Amino acid sequence: MSRNAKINTLLLLVVAALAVLPLLLGLGDHKEEPFTGADAEAETAITEIDPDYEPWFSPLYEPPSGEVESALFSLQAAIGAGVLAYYFGLRRGRRQGEERALAAATAPVTTDAAKVTRAATGDE
Repeated sequence: MSRNAKINTLLLLVVAALAVLPLLLGLGDHKEEPFTGADAEAETAITEIDPDYEPWFSPLYEPPSGEVESALFSLQAAIGAGVLAYYFGLRRGRRQGEERALAAATAPVTTDAAKVTRAATGDE
């Protein structure tokens, strides 16, 4: 297994552990909604501290349901992942192109003189 394959496997295992460990350890079992977002957590904390708090502004767009909000969040994540994948693919392609150009520039030019002579005279 190559070094890159080992690193990729290790990173995949770490990501899987980060996704599964909170479920296995029961983190959030004491909460009504264990996996709410940071906005909901902040709203709950603020209303506990100051029940009369009035927000300074309202959102520009309020999704009609939680499902639509989740879909928009997923779309945002997919677009971000696509942009990152494009960027890293572009960098890798450029690096490989530079390596090929450097290899072609430093490769010795070899010609078979007899072959060139035969091709020029048509004696192949």
